[in-house]
Amino acid sequence: MTENLQSRRLIDAGRVIKMVILCVLGIAVNVLLSSLSGKYGLPFYLDSVGTIISASIGGFLPGIIVGLTTNVLKSVSDWPSVYYGTLNVMIAVATALFTRDGFKKKHILPLIFVLAAIGGFLGSVLTWFLFGFAGEGISADLATWIHTHLFQSTVLSQLTADFCIDLGDKAISVVAAFLVLLIVPKPIVEELRFYGWCQRPLSFRELKMINKTRVRQMSLRTKLLLLLSAAITTIAVVSIAIGYYLFRETTIKDHTEFARGIVKYQADCIDPEMIDKYLTYGRGLPEYKETEEQLRLTFISSENIQFMYVYQVLEDGCRVVFDMDTEEVEANDPGIVIHHPEDIEKHLDDFLAGNPVEPTVSNDKRFGWVLSVYEPIYDKDGRCVCYSCADISMNQLSELTHVYLAKEISLFLGIFILVLVIGVWLADYHIIFPLNSMSHGANTFAYTSTDERNASVERIKALDIHTGDEIENLYNAYAQTTEESMHYLTESRRKSRQIDKLQGGLLMVLADIIESRDKCTGDHIRKTAEYSKIILKKLKEMGEYPEILTDEYIGNVVRAAPLHDIGKINIPDAILNSPEKLTDEQYSKMKSHTVAGYEIIEKAIANLEDTGYLEQAKQMAHYHHERWDGSGYPSHLKGEEIPLSARIMAVADVFDALMSKRSYKEPFTFEKAMSLIEEGAGTHFDPKVVAAFSAAAEEVRKVSMKFSE
Repeated sequence: MTENLQSRRLIDAGRVIKMVILCVLGIAVNVLLSSLSGKYGLPFYLDSVGTIISASIGGFLPGIIVGLTTNVLKSVSDWPSVYYGTLNVMIAVATALFTRDGFKKKHILPLIFVLAAIGGFLGSVLTWFLFGFAGEGISADLATWIHTHLFQSTVLSQLTADFCIDLGDKAISVVAAFLVLLIVPKPIVEELRFYGWCQRPLSFRELKMINKTRVRQMSLRTKLLLLLSAAITTIAVVSIAIGYYLFRETTIKDHTEFARGIVKYQADCIDPEMIDKYLTYGRGLPEYKETEEQLRLTFISSENIQFMYVYQVLEDGCRVVFDMDTEEVEANDPGIVIHHPEDIEKHLDDFLAGNPVEPTVSNDKRFGWVLSVYEPIYDKDGRCVCYSCADISMNQLSELTHVYLAKEISLFLGIFILVLVIGVWLADYHIIFPLNSMSHGANTFAYTSTDERNASVERIKALDIHTGDEIENLYNAYAQTTEESMHYLTESRRKSRQIDKLQGGLLMVLADIIESRDKCTGDHIRKTAEYSKIILKKLKEMGEYPEILTDEYIGNVVRAAPLHDIGKINIPDAILNSPEKLTDEQYSKMKSHTVAGYEIIEKAIANLEDTGYLEQAKQMAHYHHERWDGSGYPSHLKGEEIPLSARIMAVADVFDALMSKRSYKEPFTFEKAMSLIEEGAGTHFDPKVVAAFSAAAEEVRKVSMKFSE
């Protein structure tokens, strides 16, 4: 046990080392080719060749690790690269799906287009959210040319340019990866393949077979996948929502602090004792011009300042002290009175009282989303003479939050796919494959052959499941129980065959005893059994009664044939061996052996479980003296009302009687006996049975000669 555990630990360590080697090689190829492309100014990225190779060899997990790590390393010198890691992850997943049963030529073309769609279309959408229309980058010049000459839509131009560039990039990458895998010796490729088997490895064909296991509702794999997806998605949505909220609130707070600084500086530039003169003389006053210039320099210092002004708030309106011109709105002259703006109207009492006012946020069609901040300016007597005001545009905040959201989602998708693949990988190799292997093994229990059952047990034991958890415990208990059950079943069937053989032997002994009482019949029961077997096989060969003549039916009839005269045990020896012709009374007694045989076998059946051949014995004993035309006994059945086994025995019984010496007659020749049987077709016998008997005449002759020697 300890040796097995150590061996498995070494195997697990070897798997990890192989995956690390594969991942390191893949990352090195990606970084090297990407660096060379950038160094020589090639119009391609070439940062996914290693990802494609790793995914083709090792599957989902190594490919995803290589894709993500590549972009993380690239982000050291080019930070936005980290946001495109999701695309490399998707490329790894697509490649692994295409190459599950090996990287073949037929995969090249469709894989190129799928990867180009991921890198081109999805990458273009991500670029649009992050940076808008491409101003720089590999596809920037092509996108600009397409926009100028082909499409008016910048979005369509960007998508087209990115797809064209990526189509060439992925064509080079896929072909390069295929050639590498073609050149590298297969033993090396096989050594680098990464599996997580916790049992005997299964081939791709075996995996497809066991994964077809049907369930009543939903497979465990699907349940685990849904549960894991739901958990990751819930955590991600909550995390993104919290991050988005905090980013938005922090940005608003920063804008508010910035606006407070602006209005505070504006207030410091203004001499409150000069307000009246500013209102009276305006720009005619040198001090006014000097202050206005200071304010203008502040106004143009930041593009986020949408409006900057100084108002004296009155009951009937706002008197303009200072107002800055913008490209969209001309400034109001000093001294004029304007209507209260909406945000001032809402807090008019505070403004009239000269109180500090909290920043307000408004959103209208003309100016968009605006943050307004006010700072009261007091004279030396503490009287509020005016308010320093600034409107900060928050439209950029909306763009920033959208970009932030796109970045979060991009990073999340890459991690989501990685975690999901790891979860599915662990579930497959540690739970699903072992359980499905055991379930598939259980389906072989229906085998009837001892060798097949033993082989089934050996296959289950050969699974060698070693997950190291409850699954392994279940497997060990399952394998042990299966072996014991198969041993018990084999032993039970062996004893059943012995009992069946003993039962058949006892009945044959009984049949022999009955036959030994009849001094005229000789080997009657054995010969009639042989004749019946010949007729049955020939009927099947001729295609007659196909719904009845199964192998099981034929076997049962042949086994039952020796019991057809078992009812003669009730017939007195004097009648059975009478040298004279029987009287009517004696003949009536003789005919009763059919009913007696039926009743004897009926009683035997009542005490047995397996009654297959005895059912046929009962029919043959009861009806083998019935005639096709209905003139037989004991029930006067006719045609196919008579059971087929009894119709067959009727031919065999009469033929043997014709061929045997009796106290009242000499045996007929083979030809004469066969002729009499053929003459009885349609009256005494079933014509089809007679036809089969005649067709097998040579086999019948051999049997008759064997017993006459």
